[in-house]
Amino acid sequence: MELVIASSPLDSGICCWDLESGAEQLRYKSCNSSVHGLICVGGRFLASSQVRDKAASSGSILYWSWNKAQPEVKSFPELINPITSNSCGAFLIGGGSNGDIYYWEVASGRLLKKWHAHYRAVTCLVLSDDESLLVSGSEDGCVRVWNLVDVMSGNREGNSYLHNFSEHTLRVTDVKLGYGGGCGIIISSSEDRTCKVWSTSKGILLRTISFPSIIDAVALDPGEHVFYAGSRDGKIYIAALNAESSSSSSYGLHIIGALSGHRFASLLLDMSFTITFNLLLFVMFKVPSFICTQKAACNQVFFFKLYSTFTGCFHGTANLLLA
Repeated sequence: MELVIASSPLDSGICCWDLESGAEQLRYKSCNSSVHGLICVGGRFLASSQVRDKAASSGSILYWSWNKAQPEVKSFPELINPITSNSCGAFLIGGGSNGDIYYWEVASGRLLKKWHAHYRAVTCLVLSDDESLLVSGSEDGCVRVWNLVDVMSGNREGNSYLHNFSEHTLRVTDVKLGYGGGCGIIISSSEDRTCKVWSTSKGILLRTISFPSIIDAVALDPGEHVFYAGSRDGKIYIAALNAESSSSSSYGLHIIGALSGHRFASLLLDMSFTITFNLLLFVMFKVPSFICTQKAACNQVFFFKLYSTFTGCFHGTANLLLA
């Protein structure tokens, strides 16, 4: 069974649907997940960092087993926003509101490492495909690349980051990595209405693409020819990585097209890639209100739309998962 799992920082709860039938399989109500704050840890359980008032001095992460409705709660000395984990689920990494990054052992819950990564809150975290690099984005506009071996061993003196990309002028909203670990590319989006493409090996900016509206989510196709950018104007822009669009393009340089017809902001992107090469694009939209028709009114504020495409597959952002 292939599942779609989603949570919202605005509407409490985690929902799980059967991709084929659309039937709701599971719902956890006691959750107020932050953006990029929902992950499936090693396929064994769900973890979600919790949104609280910015004045709060502590934070928490909730854990759910698939067969257990009651969550376990872990508390921390600061608000935890984005979280991620390695593929086997042995370690959990979280970004704090004070700019710190935490590295925990899942089995014991023991904190293995904490370091000050940014001047302001961490907004997104992503691991490279070989899990040797961690990339963090922040409200300070910086994107930093961390070699986890160096961080955990303390081999580097002073600032332990491998690269510091500071060309964004506003909050970083999403980060995606290409294949190849330290030889791949990084794509970052920001509230400054740009997406930037970086070389991980050289530590340089390769391309800046300006958009008509703020980009909240990006997804990279496996061939790394294009990426998709979900915008607050309701469009999903298709941007070229290896070629330039015509200067007469109605969207802008390097933007080769857009999926339009949406009335609301595209918050999250994901894609399913099956063995029959059927590629489905998932888009999560914010809407003013949505009435659940199965039972009583239930304040759902998101709906999904599927696209069939031949471009490639995405890796899920934190609040929209495929399992």
